[in-house]
Amino acid sequence: MLLTIVLLMAFGLAQDTPKQTATGTVPAGGGKVTFEIDKDDPQNPTGNRFTGERFEKALNVTLNSVVFRSSGQDLTTAGTYIEMTSRLTEPVLLGLAVLAVRNRVKR
Repeated sequence: MLLTIVLLMAFGLAQDTPKQTATGTVPAGGGKVTFEIDKDDPQNPTGNRFTGERFEKALNVTLNSVVFRSSGQDLTTAGTYIEMTSRLTEPVLLGLAVLAVRNRVKR
């Protein structure tokens, strides 16, 4: 999990949380208003990647991906792949650790 946190801090978290924008048109004589809600793609960070705020966010995403299976965080493309890989490997490694401890306690 520590490796996942470091990788998310370095490559996975977006620089800023993308904001939603709504654009619409109002017909001249009145009537229906049509809105289009759009969200920008997450951008890779350009400045300092290893800050306390990014660590907290990466820890939150990692724990949610292992325990609850849904981070709800806007991640970069690399971050999405890092999260998918951690979802597969971390529960397996935790299960193997539990079995190793159980085997040691039995002896």
